[in-house]
Amino acid sequence: RKPAFASAAAMVRCAPAAAASFESSMTPETGFTSRFVSANDGLKLHLRDYGSLAATELPVICLPGFARTAADFHELAIALSQDEDKPRRVLALDYRGRGLSEYDKNWKNYDIRIELDDLVQVLVASGIEQAVFVGTSRGGLLTMALAATLPAMIRGVVFNDVGPVIDARGLLRIRGYVGKLPVPRSFQEGAEILKRLSDQQFPILGEAEWEMMARRTWTDRDGALRPDYDVRLMKVLEELDLEAPLPVLWTYFDALKAVPMLAIRGANSDLLAEKTLEEMAERHPDCEVHTAPGQGHAPLLGSKDMIRRIVKLIARAERRAI
Repeated sequence: RKPAFASAAAMVRCAPAAAASFESSMTPETGFTSRFVSANDGLKLHLRDYGSLAATELPVICLPGFARTAADFHELAIALSQDEDKPRRVLALDYRGRGLSEYDKNWKNYDIRIELDDLVQVLVASGIEQAVFVGTSRGGLLTMALAATLPAMIRGVVFNDVGPVIDARGLLRIRGYVGKLPVPRSFQEGAEILKRLSDQQFPILGEAEWEMMARRTWTDRDGALRPDYDVRLMKVLEELDLEAPLPVLWTYFDALKAVPMLAIRGANSDLLAEKTLEEMAERHPDCEVHTAPGQGHAPLLGSKDMIRRIVKLIARAERRAI
């Protein structure tokens, strides 16, 4: 049985970079520019572009979770792009079928191999040659896939509650709610829904955080609230055979041994086991680990402490000789 992205290398090598085109829309009041890139199949991909195109510091690429969007990285991206001493460019991607990216007519294309190809198109169109990658959940899997195909692009990695071994309990829980949540009448009601669903995993969150999460789970762009992703994503999860062993990705993880790493785990996570986090630290020569108290899958990255830890990782990446 092949790992989920076993053939990704061949696919990316065959992807013509010329297929990537670039459109942008300025939204200065938000702190970022919305940009749109054409995927190889013509589908429009959206990304948030923070900071100046002329910034000389090492850029940062933020990759969200399975049914999440670029908005999850807003506080981190603002802090990094507006840093007084080292302002840098930060890109946060909406995968196809999420956020402002177009929905795919064929839900089977919500596949990590295709999303890897999309990521490469975005990097090429954005002029990114090297960067630090911050990957939450699925974003971490994409980073490992990129390491197996275009390792020179990666100068440092932050894994947010993800590793080479995935706990099936977490996937089972995620499968239970993606595309199946009740549609709230307001973001306040959405916050209550999310709190009831995940309060045990995130006892540390207050009302403001729950409402923020609601505003990043549902959107009112079309008037009424709806999930900020294609609900057919549930079909991808329903196809998973969680009774069978999941692929183990240590080979992909080991491809990142040459770059500094920060591995974050939520103390209440059911997707990344404590044992896996420990093995990540043992196998990698420059891996700092952090367990986020009072949080589950996946920890929020916008706190001062989380930003400080990520800034330290970026500094380690910049100090290391290319």
